Amino acid sequence: MRVLLTTFAVRSHIYSLVPIAWALRAAGHDVCVATHPEGEEHVVSAGLPFAGVGEPIPSVGEQDTGGDVESGAAQDSGGTFGWADWPELLDLAETDPTTLTYDYLLGVFAAYTPMVFRYYTDGMVDGLVEFARRWKPDLVLWDTMSFAGPVAAAACGAAHARVLFGLDILGHARGAFLRAAARRPASACDDPLREWLDGVLRRHGRTFSEDVVVGQWTVDPVVSSLSLGTASPRIGMRYVPYNGPSVVPAWLAELDPEVPRVCVTMGISHREIWGADRVPVARLLDGIADLGVEVVATLSGGQRDGVDTERVRVVDFAPLDALLPLCSAVVSHGGAGSFQTALVHGVPQVLVPDMLWDTGLKASRLERLGAGLRVREVPATSALVERALTDRRLRDRATRLRREALGMPAPREVVPVLERLTARHGVR
Repeated sequence: MRVLLTTFAVRSHIYSLVPIAWALRAAGHDVCVATHPEGEEHVVSAGLPFAGVGEPIPSVGEQDTGGDVESGAAQDSGGTFGWADWPELLDLAETDPTTLTYDYLLGVFAAYTPMVFRYYTDGMVDGLVEFARRWKPDLVLWDTMSFAGPVAAAACGAAHARVLFGLDILGHARGAFLRAAARRPASACDDPLREWLDGVLRRHGRTFSEDVVVGQWTVDPVVSSLSLGTASPRIGMRYVPYNGPSVVPAWLAELDPEVPRVCVTMGISHREIWGADRVPVARLLDGIADLGVEVVATLSGGQRDGVDTERVRVVDFAPLDALLPLCSAVVSHGGAGSFQTALVHGVPQVLVPDMLWDTGLKASRLERLGAGLRVREVPATSALVERALTDRRLRDRATRLRREALGMPAPREVVPVLERLTARHGVR
């Protein structure tokens, strides 16, 4: 069969599709990855066929938000709040039933639709539909943050499924919103996400159905112990770390596996989107370096400002899949790659969530399971790292989650499931 994989041109999101793309190719299927033009390097370097569609992603503040955002601030009934604040005030990852009222969820979708979903979709959706109608995929696998994929699948009659990179916060919030809306008169309900998607679909001769939001099914790499319960049929798939083209650095071979070692990696998403890290990395490292352990920090550019490089081994990049097995703990922002790679290696995690997408919720759920710790105040970081290094129960529970992660079906084992579901759902 022909399988079209699509996401927006952000490196970490492209990387999350690579293992399943290669599993499909190894099984003999025709595979293509389509995204914005600037994603070419990341797709081609993974050895996968690439199709560039649409226009480059606009810089923050320059995207068309349909008039919902003005002068870099989002509006709500309480006034204005800045770009960096709204994801916490209107949290798609909220799970408290008392908070998940219709009005709250309406605000969440009114914000996320123009500021996230349209941002990553509008510039490529028409180009992707055109490509899909020409290439004729049997199956479209799409990133949960970008809706060009399900629109293209609907337009060309292909089966389609989401591929998650973390917790299914969209599916959870969407289910809560629909339940809350069902308790109100239809005339008193708005649905910003549906209204936008229906307009896009009608432009291509189709109309809205709820599977355009949550997929006909969902491929989920998160272990059941951490995942959210949602209505979308879930296909569990083991997370396979892919760090992009990399050389295992020679200094890794020199590390003593018996020496306590802490990896610090804070990602680049918050810096790229908001212009700075949520927490200055130097403040985190100061206390950790005083614990008498070896600290390895993967930092880029401005993240190195103020870091004492005499007490911390600072590197631009090291493949986490090779580094983390040599570490006794990891401090990270909770991004998809760092969180999941630590999970599959059973490394206790100390999380300083950047509060983008699901990082705060992952930190809380991992802490609740006793396999990690969440930093709520920066000065407490070193004490939490010390606990992660010495608390045997923490390590045992991290090991238990590792066994659960490794027990999930590998990508190659998921391929026959995709074949059966594609045959069932395709309409051509």
